[in-house]
Amino acid sequence: MFIRFLRESMMAAVLLLAARLYLGWTWLTSGLGKITDGFNPAGFLQGAVAEPVMQGGGAAPAYPWYTAFLEHIAVPNADVFGFLVMWGEVLVGAGLIVGLFTTTAAFFGGTMNFAFLLAGTVSTNPVMLIPAILILVGKGNAGSIGLDRFVPALKEKNGRKPKEQPTAKTA
Repeated sequence: MFIRFLRESMMAAVLLLAARLYLGWTWLTSGLGKITDGFNPAGFLQGAVAEPVMQGGGAAPAYPWYTAFLEHIAVPNADVFGFLVMWGEVLVGAGLIVGLFTTTAAFFGGTMNFAFLLAGTVSTNPVMLIPAILILVGKGNAGSIGLDRFVPALKEKNGRKPKEQPTAKTA
């Protein structure tokens, strides 16, 4: 029932618009701040490896696989990851604000939130993850007040038909 509301209701479209604008502005300003300040994630990544998220009593790392990923892939390629984070935040924010590829932007924003949480940064990530999940569940309705409204028309103009909705069979 709640999922149907998120996917079909005009009221939900307005609420999802508010969530999109909040989330988009948060991502966009964060990304632009990183770009203008010359973001370098090397120190953060090394700190996440040196002090990983620990289980219950602090006996063992909670996500040893993620710590290994950071140590062996992210730290040696910190410049690449810095570029991806900066521009990823800007693109996710812009997509959410204008409502273009809304669910894709929410998915990648949520993926960044999870990555930051796995590295031990709580900050605003859980609060940002909740609207991202709602946008994902709302699917097309989340971008209906935005440029996503025109995406099916673009597909038709380029010779591709939008995916047809299943129809009920009649006897």
